[in-house]
Amino acid sequence: MSNVDSSVPTSEQSNPVSETPVPETPVSETVPETPSQTSSPNRWLWVVLAVMVTTGGIATWRSLAAGPASEPAVAQQGPPPRAVETTALTQGTSARQVQLLGQVEASERATVRAQTSGVIQQLLVQPGERVQPGMTIAVLDGADQQLALSQAEARLAQQRSNLARLTVGTRPEIIAQREAALSAATAREQEAIDNLRRTETLVQEGALSQRGLIEARSAVDAARGERLEAQAQLAEAQAGPIREEIDAQRANMAAAQAEVNQAKLAQLRTQVKATSTGVVERRLVSRGDYVQNNGELVSLISGDRLDIFLELPEELTGRVTPGMPIQLTSRALPQWNQRTTVTAVVPAADSASRRQRVRVRLENVGQRLLPGMAITGTLGLPSNRPSFVVSRDTLTQRQNQWLVFALAEGKAKQIPVEMVTDMGETVAIYSSELQPGQEIVLRGGDTLRDGAPVKVVQNNQP
Repeated sequence: MSNVDSSVPTSEQSNPVSETPVPETPVSETVPETPSQTSSPNRWLWVVLAVMVTTGGIATWRSLAAGPASEPAVAQQGPPPRAVETTALTQGTSARQVQLLGQVEASERATVRAQTSGVIQQLLVQPGERVQPGMTIAVLDGADQQLALSQAEARLAQQRSNLARLTVGTRPEIIAQREAALSAATAREQEAIDNLRRTETLVQEGALSQRGLIEARSAVDAARGERLEAQAQLAEAQAGPIREEIDAQRANMAAAQAEVNQAKLAQLRTQVKATSTGVVERRLVSRGDYVQNNGELVSLISGDRLDIFLELPEELTGRVTPGMPIQLTSRALPQWNQRTTVTAVVPAADSASRRQRVRVRLENVGQRLLPGMAITGTLGLPSNRPSFVVSRDTLTQRQNQWLVFALAEGKAKQIPVEMVTDMGETVAIYSSELQPGQEIVLRGGDTLRDGAPVKVVQNNQP
């Protein structure tokens, strides 16, 4: 108890005395706890704040320092103007290129035929050989033709003899012969008359029947006819031939002469000759074959003149006229091409393709083109649509759209266009935004964009 009591007043008395140094006691008692727990977070907080303020200040200082000079820097980072070549638009007439397919045909084709019958003894030409008019192509056996000629000549000789007899007149011997014949006929008539008179007397007396009388009368009539015939022959012989008879005989002789000439022609035709210039395409018979009259022997084609027939698409029917230019090429002859004009338009559709055809005549083509070869013709058809004819270099294609670039205040202006006609190195285009004389990019537009700055380095005048 004493300890307690003594301690209490001590503490109570010491309180007012130790009021100023109070902090020392608590400080000494709390130093190991309070400073370590409270000052460390505050210190890190102040560090973070200081770093933030420093960073912000540096950034602010840089922005203020770079502010006036940043604009030229940005301007220098933009794309420089693209160097381009330009040209001025001009209106022109465009031509649509149409591909036509066809083939070569011989302008003249002939089949040599036999003009008489016979066995082929010789066939003197081969395919590919050129023949001239009058050249012998084949020789036929002419035995039948020689026999027919001999018979015709014999008939002609007979007709000539008959004409000569009529022209000379009747000889005296013939007249005397016919006078004798007339005298004999007259005597037989008189005898028949006398016999008739006796028979009549006997019939009246009853010695003969009526039958005997009839026979006697018939004999008189027959004798009278013979006498009249002999009399006429004598009169003809004495008068000589009349003009009509001579003319008729002359006609008979002319007919016989024609038969002889026909037989000679048939004999000549045993040698078959060419009637025109051409090249043998093929032989249709062989040696030893028997051919009838009009039988085929060889076929000929004209090698110096060819016709090319090209088929027109249905939409071009009636639009192609003679004189239009056309370019011809052949797949079989890659190095061959020829520019010519349409010769004629066939006014009917082909029976196989049901299409109209045009004909192109080629002269003196030599041996390069052959009948049956395929030919391609490029026909230029003028277009009636308004358009501008420009070089193909002016066009740029993006996403199936054709574009050109016009110039507007030093920048490229993209304009979609329609390709009216593709003519190879040049094309016909149209757009409502294009005007004659307008400047468009000729070269350098492949990588341009709408609104890109450009610089004209060359202006190509059309």
